[in-house]
Amino acid sequence: MFDRPDAEAVKAYLLDLQDQICETLRKTDGGGDFREDRWERPGGGGGRTRIMQDGGVFERGGINFSHVFGAALPPTASASRPELAGRAFQAMGVSLVVHPRNPYVPTSHMNVRFFMAEKPDADPVWWFGGGFDLTPYYGFEEDVMHWHRTARAACQPFGEEVYPRYKAWCDRYFHLKHRDEPRGVGGLFFDDLSEGGFARSFEVMRSVAEHYLPGYLPIVERRRATPFGERERAFQKVRRGRYVEFNLVYDRGTLFGLQSGGRTESILMSLPPEVSWRYEDRPAPGTPEAELYTRFLVPRDWLAEES
Repeated sequence: MFDRPDAEAVKAYLLDLQDQICETLRKTDGGGDFREDRWERPGGGGGRTRIMQDGGVFERGGINFSHVFGAALPPTASASRPELAGRAFQAMGVSLVVHPRNPYVPTSHMNVRFFMAEKPDADPVWWFGGGFDLTPYYGFEEDVMHWHRTARAACQPFGEEVYPRYKAWCDRYFHLKHRDEPRGVGGLFFDDLSEGGFARSFEVMRSVAEHYLPGYLPIVERRRATPFGERERAFQKVRRGRYVEFNLVYDRGTLFGLQSGGRTESILMSLPPEVSWRYEDRPAPGTPEAELYTRFLVPRDWLAEES
């Protein structure tokens, strides 16, 4: 069915995906709703940003659809493929970040995207990318193992080697080099995917997208009513600072959006609403806060005992 890249089919899927995720998260929150802003990019294209603020469970949740195009790829998109510099492009995707209020509920992120670069008298060059990752503030092994089991299930139809490869890629990508520290407990990450043709690559992207909610919502339900106080909230804000550092320094999606002239408010919707930075902040040994660093923010095969 998809012998050649079909950008319209991808766009239709992504718009429906945004609708479905918004509706599910709205029901899960139980008190908040999404505001929608439709926007146009002066250089071509636009999108629709949906954001929930101060919900019952989610302090901020942003789910963005964008479809932008232009006469030349931005530097971030052609850095690994310099031969594509100067080509016309279109890029589309759904990107979301959910920041719960309760520090015992992790932050989560998911993104799926499609790029196509074209020039006259040449076949288009296209690829898919995406993934999801989890950023807990207080670690629970059952939560992280469930998350990784779901990630493995997303990859299973495409070969046993896919999950370990995408899991390792995620661990490498979501790493704060200046702190030598992972952003969270990982998940999946892939990019430049065209192997096996358009139909298979599109299927991989869809499988990743459709395993995000089954991975995240059981954790939300398990932790949303956990009591917390100022201590937990203060630690959450410090750890959220790491999230900001990664997004503004390393994240390719953020850099691409800013370099391509995207809507700034939509690009930065991923940032948490309240954040703290404390000089030389180190949790006391033996505390739950210290355990996050010693047991969870370390390289680990979470499913080793099941393999």
